[in-house]
Amino acid sequence: MTDAARDATFFDDLYASDPDPWRFRTSAYEAAKYAATVAAIGDRRYRSGLEVGCSIGVLSREVAPLCDAFLGIDISERPLAEARTRSADLAHVRFARRAVPGDWPEGRFDLILLSEVLYFLSMEDIRATAERIGGCLLPGGRVLLVNWIGNPEPPQPGDLAADAFLKAAELAAELAVEKAERAEGYRLELLAKRS
Repeated sequence: MTDAARDATFFDDLYASDPDPWRFRTSAYEAAKYAATVAAIGDRRYRSGLEVGCSIGVLSREVAPLCDAFLGIDISERPLAEARTRSADLAHVRFARRAVPGDWPEGRFDLILLSEVLYFLSMEDIRATAERIGGCLLPGGRVLLVNWIGNPEPPQPGDLAADAFLKAAELAAELAVEKAERAEGYRLELLAKRS
């Protein structure tokens, strides 16, 4: 384990060598995880959704119909071109290059997705991300965490990253766990902001 976050160069190089490095479009694991994600949050409509680390926009396309406005952000511009094409018919969907937590988007959100992104951040950045969420999450808003729990992914194992976020979010963002489940290969937590 290291405490150095993955930077934009790492992801630019990764997408330059493979436009879908995690097989978001074709993996049975990803399809099952996306179905569980939508099932966890699909019980209501959201005014404004934010997906951190949206990559090529496969999950974005599944979640965006639940939102009146949707913003997907990624640290690398390369995957965003495909994300924009994938959701080109959805006028309420936007994508932007942002590096969290430092380049956090403006606005208030009632749904924030952090799907397989936390373990790429340093512990300091995980805490700072929780603070940013605390400042922009609307009362009654939700945060969905999904973290891979297979072999440790640098710089943090998924369990360690999720636990660090949960601790920081309880303090900084007044979030409480509404739902928690473990599946083969990943864990999912749905957090809700106390009113």
